Amino acid sequence: MLLSIQHITEYQFDKPVHYALQRLMLRPKDGAGQTIHHWQLGIDGGKVEAEHDDPHNNHVTLISVAEGRTGITITCQGQVETEDNHGILGKHRSHVPLWAYCRPTRLTNAARGVQRLLVGIDREAPDKIGMLHELSAHILSAVEYRGGATNVDSSAEHAITAGAGVCQDHAHIFIAACRTMGIPARYVSGYLMMDGQIEQAASHAWAEAHIDHIGWVGFDISNGISPDGRYVRVATGFDYRDAAPVSGMSFGARDKSMVVSLRVEQ
Repeated sequence: MLLSIQHITEYQFDKPVHYALQRLMLRPKDGAGQTIHHWQLGIDGGKVEAEHDDPHNNHVTLISVAEGRTGITITCQGQVETEDNHGILGKHRSHVPLWAYCRPTRLTNAARGVQRLLVGIDREAPDKIGMLHELSAHILSAVEYRGGATNVDSSAEHAITAGAGVCQDHAHIFIAACRTMGIPARYVSGYLMMDGQIEQAASHAWAEAHIDHIGWVGFDISNGISPDGRYVRVATGFDYRDAAPVSGMSFGARDKSMVVSLRVEQ
């Protein structure tokens, strides 16, 4: 499937910027079922300072905001061809060792809420993929999808307590549960072509678990499926903070507003 993507992020600051640096993870990964045919990045109000690939094999672009600006617009667009591999990515290729994906983070720490969700899940089931799909469905039934119930700093436990969250929260809960069972798991940010909806309000997030003799397998908890040809993987990490599309810091100004415009179509 050939997907066309346009992602525009507009930042406005409360006063002219003295110094600001932003980290972008917006370029899709090339490989494991997807191929970049064309991709370009445009910046109005800043410039690229450096680019590199991080230990998770994410392409990172560091940009600076021009001094005195009160806003910046980041535009990326391109075409990515995808294959439907039923969520299976295969062998581990990251520079990060597998055991590191079993360690909890602040956003994926497993406490009472996660432990309660694991009650009734057969951790020793021979069909690990089936067991993890069961876990995914259990999470979605316990934590409904509802925008505004959480924020980007909310942990898995916070979302469980609230009983609601978004795709980021569902991924964090799934990752926390997997790590509790000794299964390596990681966070994925990317794009999803929705049926009948080209314009979107935000990018998407899901999780991947590493299963012996199979490798990495994706699970979109919010939609109850494994990723197919409609999904484009952009960045992976231990949690949202490692794979956030745009993050940064500024001196002399604070973020006043951020507007995201996203189009994903075949």
